[in-house]
Amino acid sequence: MNNKGQVWAYGLMLGIVVLVLALALSPAVKESVDNARNETVGDIIGMNCSTTTSNFQKAGCLAADLSIFYFIGTLIFMVGAIAGAKIIFGGTGWIKKEV
Repeated sequence: MNNKGQVWAYGLMLGIVVLVLALALSPAVKESVDNARNETVGDIIGMNCSTTTSNFQKAGCLAADLSIFYFIGTLIFMVGAIAGAKIIFGGTGWIKKEV
């Protein structure tokens, strides 16, 4: 296997590792967000988003809801950036560089 093929395979493996990491950590992030949105129970302090009346607290609940999307979206974007960088910058040899 030539050097460019090895770089492409390495980029693909790195992208898969980041994707698996995103899928493995998503339940922990969801549980953390659920704890933040629910009522305060024991040691877990929550915002009680189901009965909020304050606009500031509603904004905090919305930001907590969006954090799951941002976490998963950022990690998937990183996978695309790794794979795209290998293609664009000559990791596969598809684009010939001019000298």
